[in-house]
Amino acid sequence: MPQHRVAVVQAGSQLFNTPLTLDRMAAHCEDVKREGAELAVFPEAYIGGYPKGLDFGARIGTRTAEGREDYLRYWRSAIEVDGPECRIMGGFAAEMKAHLVVGVIEREGATLYCSALFFGPDGSLLGKHRKLMPTASERLVWAQGDGSTLPVIETPMGRIGSAICWENYMPLLRQTMYAKGVDLWCAPTVDEREIWQSSMRHIAYEGRMFVLSTCQYMTRADAPEDYAAFAGLAPEAELIKGGSVIVNPMGEILAGPLRWGEGVLAATIDTDDVVRARYDLDVAGHYARPDVFSLHLDAAAKPHLHKVPSA
Repeated sequence: MPQHRVAVVQAGSQLFNTPLTLDRMAAHCEDVKREGAELAVFPEAYIGGYPKGLDFGARIGTRTAEGREDYLRYWRSAIEVDGPECRIMGGFAAEMKAHLVVGVIEREGATLYCSALFFGPDGSLLGKHRKLMPTASERLVWAQGDGSTLPVIETPMGRIGSAICWENYMPLLRQTMYAKGVDLWCAPTVDEREIWQSSMRHIAYEGRMFVLSTCQYMTRADAPEDYAAFAGLAPEAELIKGGSVIVNPMGEILAGPLRWGEGVLAATIDTDDVVRARYDLDVAGHYARPDVFSLHLDAAAKPHLHKVPSA
């Protein structure tokens, strides 16, 4: 059947408190379950947190001891793939009987990545995507992903893929994902600006697919009292204002944008609309002109150590 229920969850992290964030996530997943959604998407850096306003003590040529402590605190909030937090999130997916896409801060050694994890309705971890290009000061604390983590997940609803925040502004990344046949484009973000809405509608219309964009909603109360970046603000002061939205393959808004609070947006979609929309514009098919343009993807992992077999 082409009719499916999908949802985006607009929520904020409890910054530097991953166990409490997971507790809050459990409540949101109960709301998704009540909606009967087969796919739920959580925002960028939801597990691990988005440290808005922190500079980690970095100036050109200098660092501070306080900045190093901030990084340690942030690192401790991050998670490891296949760690206990992943098993908890897999349990949420199994309880909902839904596919689940979650923005996380992934820890590997001392290095952090902004990633999206994909879970199946049986709770299994189906794949991960590491953000290729952190933006501006994000590069202080997040490493770059490589071409080995650009998965497209086959589901009964269609193919699911993800681009995180400003990756959505990378034309070659978009074309790569279009060529992989994405039908449901998940866009976890913290971009609250009005122009983001235009971007999501454009990408849906360009790729002729459903776009599920989910943004954090974060207030001063979601950060610890000693959070220096927003000292003195009232607990209800908004740090990230949301704007989650669901868009159809013709660029029309099906739900949202949601502002001024946390919540679940849900919509019933007809996945045959992808084919209907690509009838006259398929940028990875009849509209691609591969005789004129070509795109090369290096999908190899880039490990730091290459072991040469001994003779």
